[in-house]
Amino acid sequence: MIRVAVAGAAGKMGATVCDAVLGADDMELTGRADPALGTTLAEVLPNADVVVDFTRPDTALANAQECVAAGVHVVIGTTGFDIEPLRGAAGANVFFAPNFAIGAVLMMKFAAEAARHMAKAEIVELHHDRKLDAPSGTAARTARLMAEASGGQAPPIHSVRLPGIVANQEVILGDVGQTLTIRHDTIDRVSFMPGVLLAVRRVVALTDSPVVGLEHLL
Repeated sequence: MIRVAVAGAAGKMGATVCDAVLGADDMELTGRADPALGTTLAEVLPNADVVVDFTRPDTALANAQECVAAGVHVVIGTTGFDIEPLRGAAGANVFFAPNFAIGAVLMMKFAAEAARHMAKAEIVELHHDRKLDAPSGTAARTARLMAEASGGQAPPIHSVRLPGIVANQEVILGDVGQTLTIRHDTIDRVSFMPGVLLAVRRVVALTDSPVVGLEHLL
């Protein structure tokens, strides 16, 4: 049984993760850390094997460092911060994904392949108006993967923040006389949960840390 604590448990993503862990036969939810709940990360660490972090860009790095120092593995879904300080950290493993939806991972893979064959591209990402970072981690990683695949520059990213949206992204590629659009729409936050649970199950056995991107676990 994997003992799991959730940082940011009072948020919409954190609450969804808690429900997913409670529904998993091989996991036990041992802690919910969130200022809104009056519970600190330090309080839940002693009873956890893995912490799932969906907090804020200004706290996620310190949270991860606290987890690793305590020997607790961490799965990070928070974006908008630099994970470089976590490289070389010993004591526990770190897994980071800008997007845990399987469809979003496929969208990034298809976009990188298309970038090798189409002349230009631009990315439009749309999120709810409470999202703190722009561009999104998914869009930034998509652009980076496309640049690596094509050997060119990363495509421009346009960010939209509006109420009523969960998370959507489209990659529009153009060439002579044609366009190609690759789009992924998140209808409900439960779409992220299979990827989150996969990461929780696999983070303990990682041979490198940190690992970035759900594609490495598929």
